[in-house]
Amino acid sequence: MLVNRLRSAKPDESRSEGAASRRTAALERALLVVGVAALGFNLRGAITSLPPVFPELAASLHLSTAEISVLAATPVICFGVVSGFAALLSRRHGEERVLLAALVALAVGLLLRGAAPGALLFPGTVLAAAAIAVMNVLLSSLIKRRWPERAGFLIGLYITALSVGAITGSLVSVPLWDGTGGSVPLTLGWLAGPAALAALLWLPQARHVPRTIPASSPGPALSAAARPHRVAVHRHALAWQVTAFMGIQSLLYYAALSWLPTILRDRGASAGTAGDLLALMGVGNLAVSLAVPVLAQRMRAQYALVVPTVAAMAAGLAGIVYLPLGSAVVWALILGAGQNAALSLAIFFTMARAPFPAAAASLSSLAQAVGYLLASAGPLEVGLLHSATGSWNPPLAVLFALTGVLLVAGLLAARPRVLPADAAAPGAADAADAAAEGG
Repeated sequence: MLVNRLRSAKPDESRSEGAASRRTAALERALLVVGVAALGFNLRGAITSLPPVFPELAASLHLSTAEISVLAATPVICFGVVSGFAALLSRRHGEERVLLAALVALAVGLLLRGAAPGALLFPGTVLAAAAIAVMNVLLSSLIKRRWPERAGFLIGLYITALSVGAITGSLVSVPLWDGTGGSVPLTLGWLAGPAALAALLWLPQARHVPRTIPASSPGPALSAAARPHRVAVHRHALAWQVTAFMGIQSLLYYAALSWLPTILRDRGASAGTAGDLLALMGVGNLAVSLAVPVLAQRMRAQYALVVPTVAAMAAGLAGIVYLPLGSAVVWALILGAGQNAALSLAIFFTMARAPFPAAAASLSSLAQAVGYLLASAGPLEVGLLHSATGSWNPPLAVLFALTGVLLVAGLLAARPRVLPADAAAPGAADAADAAAEGG
């Protein structure tokens, strides 16, 4: 009889264990969603908070137009330089721990540039931008590994959070400057608070570090998807098409982000209005941030998303800089929607065109390292060409020409293709592979 009772208890115990396992999995996914949203919020605010007050910062810190141009380009240059090392850091320490360290570095960098802006404006900005670069690269591969069946939702979530952070940075800058009597430290450093909070919210993810056991070591073998391969993505045209789309859409975004407030003020808009219009671009971002990645994941090819995205970017930019200021609100929304759709597609391509998470990390690393180095020319091109000619028309003409190049790159990247699985080279350590991945 005792044996029968024990036998009858086993199904109940199994059901109880299954329910507990499901609750644990649900909690882990809820914490992941919160962590991704918190991390996404901090990906752009440190950058969008400065352009609305560039003239005031230049006057207070005695910065020339060239120095402001370099300050505007610094984050994008850092994205290009540091992105190449993100895949290597991920292989050695795990994505979750590297992302936690990046959030801490972001908070420290923002604190430094706020505490001593005269000496640490550029070093603090470099540290903060380097941290953001690492987060930019690793989020897509982490999503592909942790919750691939809901990848579109998670990408949309963090793009939405990114947009909210960008809007917050743009909206707060001018009122904070005015309300504090022109406090440079607070204007430069206040976003360290959200970064520190995000680090706390990300802490539960630090224990989700994948095991990295070499293929030759004893013990259970890891699957090809879990093992931290070097992946020679740079050998494939598809990788460069994704990279071109990432780079050009970033160039157009950062050129507009850095100089539209100044262009609008030259057209007669107040500093507050220029900052509000920059924030409205972020509202346009929100309009598409959740929808585009989800739609992209449901499509075999993404041509139907690429064409209206590029058209919105070109039309929005033309409307906001050439048509009457009274209509600028509409064009800012259209421009913002196009910009965020382009970013969503670029990030989606780095994940969807890779056969497994390690390849996604390497493709993201290549696309963002090369892409952001290309994008860094945007703020510099606009600022320096304007200084040389005294007109906004020549730099804007270059930006409009690049929207055509973006369309071609997007149509190529949107084709239903995936990098070959044999791109993996677990034992390779040659310089070309290392360069492509930041190794």
